[in-house]
This record gives sequence, structure tokens and C-alpha cells, in this order.
Amino acid sequence: MPNKIRRSLLRQLRKMRFLPSKLYVQYHYEYFSGKKLNLQNPKEFNAKIEWYKVFYRPKILNTLVDKYEVRHVIENTIGKNYLNEIYGVYDNAEDIPFKDLPNQFVIKATHSSGHNVIVKDKSQLDIKKVSKKLKKWIKVNQYYRMGQEWAYKDVKPRYIIEKFLKQDDKSTLIDYKFYCFNGEPKFIDVHIDREEDHKQGCFDLDFKVLPFGKSKTYKSISDGIPKPTNLKEMIDLAEILSKNLPFVRVDFYSVNGKTIFGEMTFYPSDARKEFYPDEYNTIIGDYFELPKLENGQNVITKF
Repeated sequence: MPNKIRRSLLRQLRKMRFLPSKLYVQYHYEYFSGKKLNLQNPKEFNAKIEWYKVFYRPKILNTLVDKYEVRHVIENTIGKNYLNEIYGVYDNAEDIPFKDLPNQFVIKATHSSGHNVIVKDKSQLDIKKVSKKLKKWIKVNQYYRMGQEWAYKDVKPRYIIEKFLKQDDKSTLIDYKFYCFNGEPKFIDVHIDREEDHKQGCFDLDFKVLPFGKSKTYKSISDGIPKPTNLKEMIDLAEILSKNLPFVRVDFYSVNGKTIFGEMTFYPSDARKEFYPDEYNTIIGDYFELPKLENGQNVITKF
């Protein structure tokens, strides 16, 4: 089948989200990577992420990806001092008391990643427009529907409102995303200048730039950036939070030297964005040791 026709077919197939996960992820993976998925013996990192969606389903994952419920886990493992301050959690957009909120704040959907409203000046906020957007988000569990990311499947859609964080000398925060395998952070995916000139780079645990990146859609951090003063603390915390998990990405912010927990995710970019150069998809995939399905098991539910 010619590539153009095959891609058109895959585009239609990936819209069929009612398909069984084992089948759906194969179309999803091929559409975004151009490669066939071998679920019996995946090698590359994103191929293993697709396997993870289908076969790794401990109930704790639903809690860890929930923007609100994960706070209880953080408090009980590393301490509440690593949590950002919140102003409230709401089931409905109509319940959000905009008039009582400070001038700056952030609204996040608890059941997804990236659904955020960043408010830097409340006087300029179009509440009607924002409320319409929030209502749209909460109608659909998009992260589960779009790529069958199982961890989001049973997360209750809500809104959490957090304190607006700002680094003294920066217009936007730096994201430090720790790729952890069986409790061992291996490297850090760093994002800077998200709102102005988004750049990305991968760093080792000594904060030296590595020779690979995540998705060519981002500009590269090629010259490096200053090492955060709390890097060791973030590494140690990522190790604690990723214990007993075959893979998880643990995100932190460093705000004037203070470590603030961001989120945990099990399916970075929904397995859509690959590492480059291409050989690093396998190199990083080798870090990811998939758990074994025991005799008679369809999915892994034990944590």
C-alpha cells in the first residue's frame, strides 16, 4: 500500500477510539512514528509506552496522574512543603469564585496534562471566555480518549486553582522533567521560555547537555543553562517518588532555589514525540524494563 494511502487510513483508524487497546495502540504508534508496533517485544521507548498503556494498570496510577489526589501522595512521601499552594478545587466552572482569587493564579484540569489557564492579571481576564473553555475541558476525559492513556481513565474531572509561581529573574518557569526507571532517574528533560521562545534539552544528572533531544518541534538548548542549586534534592525526590515503578516521569520546578512538585506522568507526549537522533529511541528504550505478565494475566494490576 502506498505510504500516502496508508497514512490516510491510519488517520481514520486512530479516530476509532472504541477499538480494543491492543489494536488501537498499533494504529496510534504507526501513525505518529511511521513504524510498526510489536507489542510482544517492543524495543524503542515510545513502543514500550504503548505497551504500558495496554498492560500496566495498577490502580495507584489513577491517583498519581490526578492533579489533586496526587497531593496526598506527595504529602505522605516527601512532605507537603514541596507542594504548591492551592486556593481551591471545584467540580464546576460556575463554582469558581473569581472575585475572591488573587490577581495572579493558575487553573488546571485535574484529569489531564497541559489544560491550564495562567492568569497574570485578573483585571484583564475574560471570565466568560475562560469559563466556556473550562466547561469544554471537563466534558470529556480527553487524555484517555485521545490515546487510550489508561492512567487517566477513572480520574474525576475537576479544576484545581494554584498559586502563580515566578522565578525572580525569569518571565516563565523552567520545567525539570526527570525520566525515572525502576526508581532510578536517568536524565532530565528541561524546557525553558515556554511562552516566548520554547526551547528543550536533555541533561545528565550532573546537568551536562546530552547529545539528544525530544522532538524537533522544539528549539534546542545547545549551550546549556545554569545548574539549579537544588538539583541534588530534585534527583533524590524523583528517586523516592518513582520507587517500584517501571517508568514514570517526575516533574519539578525550582523557584528561587525551592523545589516545587509539578506532576507525574506515565506516557510522555502520548508516545507521539520521538527522541532524536533516532538511535536514542532504542538507547532510552533499553532503560525501560517492562514487567512480566504472569501466567493467565491480561494486565498487571499489582504495584
